Amino acid sequence: MKHLRFLNKYFYKYKWWIIPGIFFVIISNIFGVIPAQVIGHAFNLITDNIQVYGLFDGFERREIIYRIFSYSLLYFGTLVLFLYLLRGLFLFFMRQTIILMSRHIEYDMKNEIYAHYQKLSLGFYRRNNTGDLMNRATEDVNRIRMYVGPAIMYAINTAVLFVLVIYAMFSVNVKLAVFCLLPLPVLVVIIYFVNTMINEKSEQIQEQLSKLSSFVQERFSGIRVIKSYVREGHTKEIFARESQGYKDNALSLVKVQALFFPTMLLLVGLSTILTIYVGGGQVISGSITPGNIAEFIVYVNQLTFPVSMLGWVTTLIQRASASQKRINEFLELQPDISSSNLETPEIKGRISFNQVSFTYPDTGIKALKEVSFEIEAGQFVAIIGRTGSGKSTLANLIMRMYDCDSGQITIDEKVLKELNLQNYRNQIGFVPQEVFLFSDSIKNNIAFGLDTVTDQEVETASRNAAVYQNIIDFEYKFETMLGERGITLSGGQKQRVSIARALIKEPKILIFDDCLSAVDTRTEEEILNNLGRVMNGKTSILIAHRISTIKNADKILVLDDGRIVEQGTHHELLKAAGIYAEMYQNQLLEEEQSV
Repeated sequence: MKHLRFLNKYFYKYKWWIIPGIFFVIISNIFGVIPAQVIGHAFNLITDNIQVYGLFDGFERREIIYRIFSYSLLYFGTLVLFLYLLRGLFLFFMRQTIILMSRHIEYDMKNEIYAHYQKLSLGFYRRNNTGDLMNRATEDVNRIRMYVGPAIMYAINTAVLFVLVIYAMFSVNVKLAVFCLLPLPVLVVIIYFVNTMINEKSEQIQEQLSKLSSFVQERFSGIRVIKSYVREGHTKEIFARESQGYKDNALSLVKVQALFFPTMLLLVGLSTILTIYVGGGQVISGSITPGNIAEFIVYVNQLTFPVSMLGWVTTLIQRASASQKRINEFLELQPDISSSNLETPEIKGRISFNQVSFTYPDTGIKALKEVSFEIEAGQFVAIIGRTGSGKSTLANLIMRMYDCDSGQITIDEKVLKELNLQNYRNQIGFVPQEVFLFSDSIKNNIAFGLDTVTDQEVETASRNAAVYQNIIDFEYKFETMLGERGITLSGGQKQRVSIARALIKEPKILIFDDCLSAVDTRTEEEILNNLGRVMNGKTSILIAHRISTIKNADKILVLDDGRIVEQGTHHELLKAAGIYAEMYQNQLLEEEQSV
C-alpha cells in the first residue's frame, strides 16, 4: 500500500465526496441489516401461529386467525420491501459520490502525468519508448481509478456490513455467532498468502502489456517499411509471441483467482451449515427461537457477496499498487533541464560557445570536444561536416535540449543556463532534421508555435517556405487533413511545411537542421532567398550537407569528429585547401557524374 500513499492528496481534495459517500454506505447497510430482524420476527410469527391455527380446526374463529395471520405477513413483507427500497436509494447515492469521485481523480491524474511528461527533458524520451509512456498514462491510470472507486467503495461497504452484522449476531446469541464466524480466520490467512501472488502476477501483466503496446505502436508507425520489405508475416509472428506472453501471465492470474473465489464461497457455505446445526441445538434448549436461525442465515447470505467481492477488491488493490509504482517511477523523475528565471527579455541573437564539450549520457558517445566559436547577432552562419561530426548536437545545445558537460554557452553575453527557458525557446525557430507533422490540418500544423494566428500570416509563411502553390492545389487547401506524421505529403512538402511552422513565429534565432535535403535545387534557392529577406537582421543557423546550400553564408563552421577544424567564408575556406575544399571538390565531381 506504500505506493498508493501518493493518492492521499486526491482523497483530501475530494473529501466532501468521500465523507457523504461513507455516510451513504453506513445508512444503506443499516437498511440492509434490519430486514434480517424483520424476517426473524416473521418466521417466529409463522411457527407460532401455525400451531394456533391448527388448534382452531373446525371453529369459526379459525378464519379470523387466518386473516390476522395473512395481514401480519403482508405487513412484514411490505416492511422488508420498503427497507430494501431505501437501501437501494442510498446505494445509488453511494455510487454517485464515490464512483464519480474516482472519475475526477482519473481526470486529475492523467493531466498531472501528461504535464509532468511535458516537463521532462529530451533525454528522457530517448531512454523510454512511446508505448510504455502511453500505457502508464492510460491503462495504469484506469487501474488506479478502479482502486479509488469500486475497490474503496466495496471495501468500505464490506467493513461496515461486517461490523453491523457481527454486532447484530452477538446481540442475539454469542455462541451461535462464534460458530457462524468460525471460518473467517481461515479466510484471512488465505487472503494473506494469495495477495502476494496476485501482486507479483499483476506486475508481470503490466510489464508485458507495455511491451505489447510499444511493439504495436512502433510497427504501425513503420508500416510503410514493413510493407516495402514484405515483413507482414514476420511482424505477425512476433506479435503473436508477445500476445502469448501476455495471455500466459493473465491466465496465471486467473487460475489464482479461480481457486480463490470458490474457496471463499465454500467457507461461507460452511458458516451456513454451522448456523443450522448449532442453532438447532440452541432452539431445542430454548436459548433462541427458530426465527433467530432464519435471521442468522440471512446474515450469512448477506456476507456472501461482500466476502466473494473481497478477492476481487484485493486484486484491484494489488493491481493498482503495481500500476501506481510504475507511475511514481516517472513522477519522481526531475527534468535534467530546468529554469527558475522569470525574466522575459527579448533576445538579440548573439551566440558564444567557449570550450564546450558534450557526451550523450545514454550512449557515452562524445559528440563535441572543446568547441569554441562566436555568432554575431544578425549573422547567417552555416555548419557543415561529415555524418556524425556533431552538427545536430550543436543545434540541440543551442536550443538547450541538453546541457553541456563542460565549457559555457552564452546568449547575448548571458549564460544560457540562467535564462528563462520558455521565453528563450519562444524566440527560436527550429526545423529539425526529422520532420514531424501532427495529424491535423495543414493550417494548424503551420500555426502550431503560436496561440493566435491569422490566415494571412499562415499564407505568408507558406509562401516564404515555397509550399503555398502545393497547398492550394489540394482540394481543401489549408484545411487539408494530414495523416499520421504527415504521411499525406511528400518528403519535400513535409520539410517545407515544417519550415513554414518555424518562419511564422518570426524568430530572433532560426535553426535549420539539414532540412533542405528533400527539396530540389530550384526550390532550395527560393527558400534561401526568402529566408534572407525574412531573417534580415536576425540570426540564422543552417546545418547542411550540400555546399551549394551554404556558400553565401556570412560564416561557415566545419565540424569533424566533434571539433571545429575550420571556419570562415566560402572563399576563405576554399583558399585554405582543407577539409571544406576537399568536400567541395568531391561534391562537384558527384554533380558532374550525375549529369
